Amino acid sequence: MEDRLTTLPTRAALALLALLAILLVSAGLWALALWPLASTAPEWVARTREICFGSARDGLPHAGGWVLLVGEPAGMLLFLLAAWGYEVREGLAFLWHRWVGRVVLGAVILLVGVGAGAVSVRVAQATGAPFDPVRGRDPALALVPLRGAASELGLVDQHGATVTVASLRGRPAVVTFVYAHCETVCPIMVHDVLAAAAGRALAVLVTLDPWRDTPSRLASIAEAWKLPADALLLSGEVETVEFVLNRWRVPRVRNEGTGDLIHPTVAYVLDAEGRMRFQTDATEGAVRLALERVE
Repeated sequence: MEDRLTTLPTRAALALLALLAILLVSAGLWALALWPLASTAPEWVARTREICFGSARDGLPHAGGWVLLVGEPAGMLLFLLAAWGYEVREGLAFLWHRWVGRVVLGAVILLVGVGAGAVSVRVAQATGAPFDPVRGRDPALALVPLRGAASELGLVDQHGATVTVASLRGRPAVVTFVYAHCETVCPIMVHDVLAAAAGRALAVLVTLDPWRDTPSRLASIAEAWKLPADALLLSGEVETVEFVLNRWRVPRVRNEGTGDLIHPTVAYVLDAEGRMRFQTDATEGAVRLALERVE
């Protein structure tokens, strides 16, 4: 055994390199999924994160994303051990019998521990209650009574159908404005509007980001948001959506570098005849109260 430890065999060296590659790839995946993105981050980074890991309400990966984060490294490691298990053990033994090797192994273990701690902090912060200045106040203070017909929509939903104000008639509707790449306020707005509208009104979500929330992507976005069958997600040509947003008087500021948008948490409540009745905050309590007054 001592003779074998004097020189690292080629296959054992390759096994150690493969193990190092797995650790680096795994670290890259976890960083891509969880590292907080600055407003100046390239758009492709946010788009890659959305495609690979999705986004839950708390800004963390959805269930499929977590499966990828855990399953991909585990699968590569199991494959390596199945193919070169002896060589991996031989390479680790080679390192362990040298002080430099023990330093390297200790550094790797330390880095893995630091990474695990950073992930724990990231998850703990994301699952905490987000700050929302409108929560906790009387929902009635958010209600602004309106009169008159609602502005036209004329956009395409996730089923490929054109949605107009006339097509909404027959039951109250809640119209709000969100976009898929938003990882902060939009998931909360979607959750609250759906909760308030359940069983009493039609939820209509109009994208603020027609550049990325194209009609072809609406079905996958609706699935990621777990929209019920009667909720509508609308988009269309960029010029058309922008015209509709202006007509509904929805203020927004777009960062051309990242695609992020600053926008209000506003919702409009329509009665069963398609008439505007209230403008309100897109919070569950305020929307629910508006719908009670419409009914």
